[in-house]
Amino acid sequence: MSIQTTFVDSPVGPLFVAASSDGLRAIEFRDNRHPVKRDGEWQTGDNAVLRKARRQLDEYFAGKRRTFDLPLSPQGTDFQRTVWTTLASIPYGETISYAQLASRVGKPSAMRAVGAANGRNPLPIVLPCHRVIGADGSLTGFGGGLPTKQFLLKLEGALPVEFDLFGDP
Repeated sequence: MSIQTTFVDSPVGPLFVAASSDGLRAIEFRDNRHPVKRDGEWQTGDNAVLRKARRQLDEYFAGKRRTFDLPLSPQGTDFQRTVWTTLASIPYGETISYAQLASRVGKPSAMRAVGAANGRNPLPIVLPCHRVIGADGSLTGFGGGLPTKQFLLKLEGALPVEFDLFGDP
């Protein structure tokens, strides 16, 4: 199956986006900690899913979109896909803790495993792993870096505009 790839400009830097005709496979930040595995099927190109993803990401960054309506095809274990699907239920502008995410997945004692699956989410922004924060409200790890997580949460109104991870809150 052919995977088409492109780059989408965004306020957090260029996003690498990949999709097959089945759905969106990957969105990666410039310095992604866990890039999706690629094979010879991946090539620069375009398809209907990429065009729709580009449009919806542009609308999201412009503050005009709160949910995504895209066919998704993330590749992972059953457990990872359960965690990733659960991320989509976190409303725009809201955050939950890792413990809350583990409870929603039905594995309240598996916070570390849920955190690891969250960290390997191949579709950040669309499956909003940035909305998962520490129990104390801290912005914990994020594949796109904490400044990007802070930007996304401010964009959604989940953090006060004056909040600054790197200065005085």
